[in-house]
Amino acid sequence: MNRKRHVWISLAAALLSALLVYGLYQLQLRQIDLQETVQVAVPAKFIPAGVRLAAGDLTVKAIAKSAYLPGMLTDTEAMLGMETAVPLGAGEPVLEWKLDQYRLLPARDESTFQIPKPYILSISNGIRAGDRVRVYTTGEAAESARLFPQAVTVASVKTSANTEIDDMQNPNLLSMASGDREQMYASRRDANGTIDAINLNLTEEEWLMLDNLCKQGSVKLVIAFSPESLDIPGMEDGEGNGR
Repeated sequence: MNRKRHVWISLAAALLSALLVYGLYQLQLRQIDLQETVQVAVPAKFIPAGVRLAAGDLTVKAIAKSAYLPGMLTDTEAMLGMETAVPLGAGEPVLEWKLDQYRLLPARDESTFQIPKPYILSISNGIRAGDRVRVYTTGEAAESARLFPQAVTVASVKTSANTEIDDMQNPNLLSMASGDREQMYASRRDANGTIDAINLNLTEEEWLMLDNLCKQGSVKLVIAFSPESLDIPGMEDGEGNGR
């Protein structure tokens, strides 16, 4: 009986020893992991919103591997030319959502189309490049309806002199990137010029649908400013920034 007890005690001691060794092994792995570092991209200085990044704006910084978060950028070369959507603090790891790859360019499945003037019945005067707009159809022989279920991006709005409509002292895109709704509003109030041409980023299917509806002349477009243009990251609905 005592012999059997000794056997069980020996087995329990061996098991506890194995667990202790395993625990120490995991602790050592954790310590090694904490000591490992990752090189992440950081601004070399404070960078305001709406700035296109250049080589001198960026550097790298070593942080603990355990502090690395998904979305932190590591390749500074790939970041060159991208536009800051929010201000970037010096030495702070740059997160992917804080940058925008040329917001006015069409997406991979889109192209930029200038909408022919005969197709248009009206355009909201407050529309500026970078805005999101809703497109509606109307006509005597057609029922008024929304053409696309989602809002589309405005690539540019031009005057008859082929100049971009904006407030040069307070550009709308810069105010949008900074999340400053008050300045966005002011830029629309102070900008001069009548919209003569508008360019929209559309997929091929969207353009063909629009063209087929309007080319006979019986259906016209109404292009309206969308509140989606004010969906600025980090801001709650209905609240201005006031900066």
